[in-house]
Amino acid sequence: MDRLHDSAWQYVAEVLHAADLPMVAAHALVDGHDSPALRELAGLSRRSDAAEVRELYVQALDELGVYLPDEETAGRRLLVSLAIGLAQGKLSPKGVADQLSMTVAAHTQEETQFLSIAADYSEWVEPDVLPGWGHDLQTAARALAASTDLAPASSYQVCGVTDQPT
Repeated sequence: MDRLHDSAWQYVAEVLHAADLPMVAAHALVDGHDSPALRELAGLSRRSDAAEVRELYVQALDELGVYLPDEETAGRRLLVSLAIGLAQGKLSPKGVADQLSMTVAAHTQEETQFLSIAADYSEWVEPDVLPGWGHDLQTAARALAASTDLAPASSYQVCGVTDQPT
């Protein structure tokens, strides 16, 4: 797996937007993938027509044999990605809660625990409760990260939050 494969679930989970897809295509070309639609997509600007960009992205994935996952699988990958990002210190507990905008189904005990704790956050949570909530979310994130086989392929990309390799 690589960034292109990761982009497929991110696209379905709605954390990767049309404006980001030309850069995804450019990175995919650098990573060694190639197809006519991928080259065309990589040449578009961030301000290109969103419908055209999405159509080219889906066409490029099809040409390369990369399939878009169903929403359930994409949601589970989002959960795992957020847990790993939190466990690695790339995301804050609040950042995790803010990125859980889509409906996500949990299948394992660890996914359920992480999702349940993350869902407890709201902007009205009392400030004295936040440290305990954050600690519990960190603990659940570490448990989920350690128990899953759904980890993102790209170790420096977590749901649109990137730490560029040096």
